[in-house]
Amino acid sequence: MAPKTAILLLNIGTPDAPTVPAVRKYLSEFLNDKRVIGGPWLFRKILVNLIIVPFRAPKSTRLYRKLWTDKGSPLLVNGMLLEEKLQRKLGDGYMVRLAMNYGKPSVDKVLRELISAGVERVVAFPLYPQYASSTTGSSIAKVMKIISVLKHMPAVSTVLQYFDDARYLKAMKARLSVYDTASYDHILFSFHGLPLSQVVAAHVGRDCEQHHCTNEINDGNRFCYQAACYATARNLIRELHLETGKTTVCFQSRLTRNWLKPFTDQTIRELASNGCRRLLVICPSFTSDCLETTVEIGHEYRELFLSLGGNRLDLAESLNDSEEWVEAIRGMVIMNVPLQ
Repeated sequence: MAPKTAILLLNIGTPDAPTVPAVRKYLSEFLNDKRVIGGPWLFRKILVNLIIVPFRAPKSTRLYRKLWTDKGSPLLVNGMLLEEKLQRKLGDGYMVRLAMNYGKPSVDKVLRELISAGVERVVAFPLYPQYASSTTGSSIAKVMKIISVLKHMPAVSTVLQYFDDARYLKAMKARLSVYDTASYDHILFSFHGLPLSQVVAAHVGRDCEQHHCTNEINDGNRFCYQAACYATARNLIRELHLETGKTTVCFQSRLTRNWLKPFTDQTIRELASNGCRRLLVICPSFTSDCLETTVEIGHEYRELFLSLGGNRLDLAESLNDSEEWVEAIRGMVIMNVPLQ
């Protein structure tokens, strides 16, 4: 008998190849999503298709070439390994599939294959620990849009975020335990940035300062990305027994200055100027190593730090397909559907 329940692992996506046409196609699909870049339809189309993509595609292609391995894009390679290991962990009672919000394997194709296979329930599990409209929101919206037009609609449940889930924190602690944190002068928690407008939209009538988003999680900021990032860092500081005076939360990968601050590159400059020589960077918003971790932090920001007098910058490996991460996902998804 075919499994009745599917676990749908959702990630952002990756180009098919490190070539300008492939990267241009990927960026176009990604940046034309209104949850990624807002504003009126015509403004977004002109901005993305006539300005951002044509100028950014060649530069991004050079970066993807640094990232690419003999097996392909690490985001996809790690995702497929995670799919395989979770399938073994859950057994034949479930069907586990990976899908990308942009690129391949597409959410549309994977969902239709699952329905054709007779799946009656889908547990959507975005691989983003902290909720943001442009990541989790976009992925879940796409799942629901596709399912809504199918003749046979499966039951759907979602895991929206898990930055404070004990299983996620346990997996992160295990991943980070290989680093002697006491040997570093400072530890950065570098999260993917977001436009300030998206952060503000998470609140109704109040801003992050009024909701104390950098200090606590409460009823008013539960789905504020900034609040979730700071809470993640606090949880990991506690789990790893770190000195709070030796840690900083910052945000990378900005497109403009109107994004969440402090910026990671500026923070690195300030640390170096203040005598920091050994730096560990942890990227808790990325569950898989990708362009933003391996290249942006591991290459570009390492070179920046060394050029400013630093001796060592280590990038903590993401969860990828670690056994602890597989077990954490298993625990979180079976809360939505009992083991069969």
